[in-house]
Amino acid sequence: CTNFVFSSSCSTYGKPEKVPIREDHPQKPISPYGTSKLMVEQILGDYSEAYDFNYISLRYFNAAGADPENEIGEAHNPETHLVPLAIFTALGFRKEISVFGTDYETPDGSAVRDYTHVVDISSAHVSSLEHLRSGKGSNSINLGTGQGYSVLEIIKAVERASGKKLPVVYGERRLGDPATLVAYPDKAIELLNWKPKYSSLEAIISTAWEWHTKNIQNIV
Repeated sequence: CTNFVFSSSCSTYGKPEKVPIREDHPQKPISPYGTSKLMVEQILGDYSEAYDFNYISLRYFNAAGADPENEIGEAHNPETHLVPLAIFTALGFRKEISVFGTDYETPDGSAVRDYTHVVDISSAHVSSLEHLRSGKGSNSINLGTGQGYSVLEIIKAVERASGKKLPVVYGERRLGDPATLVAYPDKAIELLNWKPKYSSLEAIISTAWEWHTKNIQNIV
């Protein structure tokens, strides 16, 4: 294998010093997850220096949404991601949805994240392989839209999709959660000729809602 695409993470940056986040932002992870992703990036860099080996590290921001054809969706056990948790609440499988922190320096006080649809992430992987096979060399690239949505905006979008009002419980901030994580996406756009097609808030929530309502009995 001489060409390799790695699913890295924006968590390698840690708490952002400046938003939107560029690829040259200092990488100072504050979690074991972020540290492990950074370690692999460093190993790939060392291996590329020593051997005939090229790689692209795609630093995901928040992967979300589901297959528009309803074949593949997001399910974890236990579930920790905001979009499916909000959908579970709308479907009556959770009593409430929790919001951790309402005093961030954001427009509505809740944390803001950059959500990227899984179909757009998939297309970025294909483009990355094409980039490597054309001999253009190794790189590390942010995979985000450059548009942030708050926790409360996500909840409201699920309310619109479901037609139901979600019971919300407000709590304290979680340790280590930055106020805003948003990508500067120009490198992906320029080098990979990548353009998100499904990453509007409406597309992310609607595809997730459709998949979960179809498969809910199998995942709760």
